[in-house]
Amino acid sequence: MRQQIDGYTRLCGLIGNPVEHTMSPAIHNTLAEGEGRNLVYVPFHVERENLGRAIEGAYGLNVLGLNVTVPYKGEVIPFLKEIDRMAERIGAVNTLVRTDGGFKGYNTDMMGLYRAMRSENISIEGEEIILLGAGGAARAVAFMCASRGAARVWILNRTPEKAEAVAEEVNTQQGRECLVPMGMEDYVRLPGDRRYLAIQATSIGLYPKVDEAVIQDRDFYKKIHTGFDLIYRPSTTRFMTLVRESGGRAFHGLKMLLYQGVIAYELWNGISVSEEEALAVYAGMKEAMGIEE
Repeated sequence: MRQQIDGYTRLCGLIGNPVEHTMSPAIHNTLAEGEGRNLVYVPFHVERENLGRAIEGAYGLNVLGLNVTVPYKGEVIPFLKEIDRMAERIGAVNTLVRTDGGFKGYNTDMMGLYRAMRSENISIEGEEIILLGAGGAARAVAFMCASRGAARVWILNRTPEKAEAVAEEVNTQQGRECLVPMGMEDYVRLPGDRRYLAIQATSIGLYPKVDEAVIQDRDFYKKIHTGFDLIYRPSTTRFMTLVRESGGRAFHGLKMLLYQGVIAYELWNGISVSEEEALAVYAGMKEAMGIEE
């Protein structure tokens, strides 16, 4: 049954460029429909020069909340009234929550990743972790792993200087030397007396590089007991295939997308979404993508 739009309908949305292929409306509108909540969620294509006006206008129009996607997760920060401590540390915001006088920024991406991993019985606490990449997404993952009690994070990147910069920043923030920077080719120097949780946070594996992995050597994948790829399209990346062929478990990033949206929805509405509700939305997302796992 189509939702009734009236004078009491609350509006949430997504700002970014591009936004045309986002799956976020499916998450939020399905949750609202299931709850019987009078709320709609729509994407807004915003050009860079209009970002500040878009935030100000959304507040003036009584918009309840917004998600922020590329390329504005950092650029939106100056237009916020307040920012959550973790989002400030990460330097990226993906969720804006309406408060008195302006929006407060949060980063639900990393909370979503943590919840997604927990739902698959993947532990962070006390783990030895390989993090592939040192870009914006990897930097956020590094903060999340360190703050959640990872024993050590080996951060591998093609440009070692970037890995070194992330490691220094996170280690300083955490007050402990938990991140170890390395070049991507230095995976051969990883201690061989253990198996690792590996998180793939590069863009390698996205279209058109769907047959590529940032490391191709099969011996590397023998070190991995569990691999988590932040990519969700395609639903089986080359990284995931190599992990599975070496006897490990492997997961794509669709549940991260789900839970970052669920947490944003919870923040906007001051509620808790049950796991059953979240998984019902996830089933619809998989169906829309043709995933049969």
